[in-house]
Amino acid sequence: MTAQTSDNIAKPLSSYAPFRRAGDLVYFAGIISADADTGKVVTGYADLPPHARKEAGQTGELSTDEQDGPIAAQSWYVLDALRRTVAAAGGTLNDVVNLTQYFTDMRDFPIYNRIRAQFFEVPPASTCVRVVQLLPNTLTRLEVQAVAYIPQARGK
Repeated sequence: MTAQTSDNIAKPLSSYAPFRRAGDLVYFAGIISADADTGKVVTGYADLPPHARKEAGQTGELSTDEQDGPIAAQSWYVLDALRRTVAAAGGTLNDVVNLTQYFTDMRDFPIYNRIRAQFFEVPPASTCVRVVQLLPNTLTRLEVQAVAYIPQARGK
């Protein structure tokens, strides 16, 4: 079993591996919308790169963007980090076979689900769980954990 490190992966906020390989299965640690380098949690569209804001659903209407922005921005950020981390392990999101999604509010699921559809051609098996709180603080609304099938011959 090995873990890889790269500047292009979701960096852990503590002392754990971003992913571990066990044969042809790769287990990805839960990813949240926090930048480990700056310690900042994504809280809205303004925290995303400009090209991602529209992909995440920014409308330019203040009331809509203020309501949907936190979970939409966190969803895009987390799924993009997962995409990059799976790539660092030698795979693509098509290799992801299972997702476990943790929400602090299940009413966020429809917005997350809309954004998730942009990232996955074939939806993986999926479980959603409501939790009381996520690390590092109460601004975090979503965490996504994944398992992928990436044959060792293809993976890094």
